[in-house]
Amino acid sequence: MSARKIPVLALIAVLSAWMTAEVAAQDTPPAVTRAPAAAASASSPADNPYAAALTLDGFVERTGVMAYPLIGLSMVTAFFIVLFSFTVRQGTVVSDAFMNSADALIRKQDYLGLLAVCNRRNECIARITAKTLDFATRNPTASFEEVKEVTEAEGNRQSSLLLARIAYLGDVGAVAPMLGLLGTTLGMITTFHEISNTQYGGSNQLGLAQGVSEALLCTASGLVIGIPALIFYAIFRGKVNRLISEMEAATTHIMALLAVQYKRAARAAAGRPE
Repeated sequence: MSARKIPVLALIAVLSAWMTAEVAAQDTPPAVTRAPAAAASASSPADNPYAAALTLDGFVERTGVMAYPLIGLSMVTAFFIVLFSFTVRQGTVVSDAFMNSADALIRKQDYLGLLAVCNRRNECIARITAKTLDFATRNPTASFEEVKEVTEAEGNRQSSLLLARIAYLGDVGAVAPMLGLLGTTLGMITTFHEISNTQYGGSNQLGLAQGVSEALLCTASGLVIGIPALIFYAIFRGKVNRLISEMEAATTHIMALLAVQYKRAARAAAGRPE
């Protein structure tokens, strides 16, 4: 081999080795690109902002001052749901035990005894009957139509109280999403104000996205509170309407018994000699 060909072969060998190294470097993923994935997989759940938002401290930190009224509304909603579950029921409006006692005492014309029973019972029908008997005993010359008007007025009042009681749950269901929207609006205003005071760049775009996501937590929280409140309000409203219908039927039954006693007393008074 001539001495002239040795540099040429050496150059070709160097170029071949360099090209092989370049191809191998392109086929093999760099270790730097794998490091963030490994670091992300090894990060703890506490470092995740979405997981941190589920805690009370993280929620308050990310929603700001609107977190406190939202938390308060959630507690009020839970209180109303538990309260109405125990108070809006058959026994607090009209019960078979009271109706049986009222039927027996009215047939015996023992109005004072029935009035004492009404004062011991905490039922809507008991309060209606007590109001009727109190007016009838204080005004013995009143006609049955006048007693009936007193009964109807008290019945309407008790029905209004039942409907007004559960209306608070509907009000919470309407106010909670509005508070969430207000919190979102305030968060967006604060976020855009901070972005406008800094130089535009990629980091600010990330800050804007983070601020928007945190502001939307208020809207989501308001909906989480408002939707169950409206659902339970619809359930309790249907239950109250059914109980009001039963209360009206029980009131009609009591007034029919009183009408019979009034007619009997009128016949007795008409047959009595002067």
